[in-house]
Amino acid sequence: MNRPAYVPADTVWHLISMRPQGQHDTLRSAAARLGARTVALSPWRLQMRTDEASRAQMASARDCDRVVFTSPAAAEAAARLLPLGELRAGSVVAVGEGTARVLRRHGVAKVHAPSRMDSEGLLALPAMQQLRGLRVALVTAPGGRGVIAAQISARGATLQRIDVYERLPLPVSKATIARLLALPPPYVLALSSGEALQTVLPYLPPALLEQWQQAPVVAASERLAELAAELGFSQLHLAAGPLPGQLASAAHAALFPAAG
Repeated sequence: MNRPAYVPADTVWHLISMRPQGQHDTLRSAAARLGARTVALSPWRLQMRTDEASRAQMASARDCDRVVFTSPAAAEAAARLLPLGELRAGSVVAVGEGTARVLRRHGVAKVHAPSRMDSEGLLALPAMQQLRGLRVALVTAPGGRGVIAAQISARGATLQRIDVYERLPLPVSKATIARLLALPPPYVLALSSGEALQTVLPYLPPALLEQWQQAPVVAASERLAELAAELGFSQLHLAAGPLPGQLASAAHAALFPAAG
């Protein structure tokens, strides 16, 4: 992973956020505390499912031995379908602390959550071992988190996938492209979703793609850093996790290592 050239400490810098529409505020606040301005670039918006079929699927999770939530959005969407305090005690597993906080707020007393907040960290939890013969519900959205589903099945569990929300793609407008082309360096890309990056990249003209590939990227996990490298990005930095404060701190340290 490469270290960028020296950047004076009083330089104005930007953090590019690829979170869903309407979900940039926490990252914007964390970045602002470190002197950054945030550029919101949403690849999609989230639509919660509220139909009876989804409600019935979520209700069936009460009988599962493990109920795995893959994101804060999954936890919020599920809470609209079922009082989450009704889930079996000790059965609830979250991919990270952000998801765990949402679950606790909605009445789950005990949540298993890894300190390494990614798929690999979740799968390493003691609660995710010895799954043979158990029923495991995966509460998520279409696409993504294929590693978790595959490993749950490989470990001998009966997997029930419950999609509680959808990602509806948003095109990147010409005005947004123009703004990104005019954005002065230094800027950093915050990468917490491989799908988000892969959704945005086809919209970028060659000149902008080249600029991005030469800019620092802070990845929320080693897996995401590897994906960015495969896509041609060279200045890769690993954040401590996917939380907004962790991404913003890693971005600041990437530009101003002496201050970090």
